[in-house]
Amino acid sequence: MRALVTGGGGFLGSHIVERLHRRGDRVTVLGRNKYPHIENGIQCLQCDLRDRTGVFNAVEGQDAVFHAAAIPGVWGDYQKYFEINVQGTQNVIDACHAHAVKKLIFTSSPSVVFDESDLENVDETVPYPKTYLCHYPETKAMAEKLVVAANGVKGLCTVSLRPHLIWGVGDPHLVPRILDRAEKGRLVRVGEGQNKVDIIHVDNAAQAHVQACDALTPDSPVAGQCYFISDGEPVNLWDWINDLLIALERPPATKSLSYSSAKIMGALLEKVYGFLGIMSEPPMTRFVAAQLATSHYFNIAKAKKDFGYAPVITQKEGMDRLIAHLRVHPEG
Repeated sequence: MRALVTGGGGFLGSHIVERLHRRGDRVTVLGRNKYPHIENGIQCLQCDLRDRTGVFNAVEGQDAVFHAAAIPGVWGDYQKYFEINVQGTQNVIDACHAHAVKKLIFTSSPSVVFDESDLENVDETVPYPKTYLCHYPETKAMAEKLVVAANGVKGLCTVSLRPHLIWGVGDPHLVPRILDRAEKGRLVRVGEGQNKVDIIHVDNAAQAHVQACDALTPDSPVAGQCYFISDGEPVNLWDWINDLLIALERPPATKSLSYSSAKIMGALLEKVYGFLGIMSEPPMTRFVAAQLATSHYFNIAKAKKDFGYAPVITQKEGMDRLIAHLRVHPEG
């Protein structure tokens, strides 16, 4: 199979690339930067998703496109989020249609259905909320809708996967953020500390993308669908964080803040940062407060049934690997 992976130099993208390359697929990486860690024999193209001509050129000749590239985060300019996450996705879809690509596998996010309330064992029938607390989930939801609507058009089959809190060795976001805040004494438990969340090891997330691709045909139940994917074992968020910190001999989170106080603080900081035009992320936002205080874990029965998804690495094995790595490489 000839496969293009947008964002193939990133955390999840590089694991998808590695898995495809290892089994003999001809893989091309599309990204904004140069990626010296990508294996020899894998073509790398440097291009921004907003560059429509560049995207079209990259997609030409491909059998499948894994669209994992996006601008993440909880703070920033809406126009940039919209241009990259929404218009960039439309560029990918249009390129797939123009070049008769058969499969598009889109990396979405469970945050597209997050409405500030607890989401406990919900499945894919849960609706999109009417409003969003930040630009990332809003624009990812818009992109996901575009991908769903593109299914069946000009022979293209699409599927959207929603991995939640991707972790593992090499994670540039979740664990480094936890460790940095802990070391600076800024890690504060929000809420009562009983909320459960889903996480997914990067190996499991990459495996799910490849499995969904292999199952994606016009007559399969996968075509045009969205799927939650996780490790299948929701964790108590604050126990998981503190267990990691203690294993690494770092100070655990002992400070706490009520959810209502955190929301008020987040709203005030958002107003101040917005008024002053500060682009760096505020210490607290309403979205972060809600994510830290509420439960959000998902039923993955649909992914198991439709394309045989099953985790390939357990949380214990993944955590043992991560701790061993961080003890040798404390910087991440």
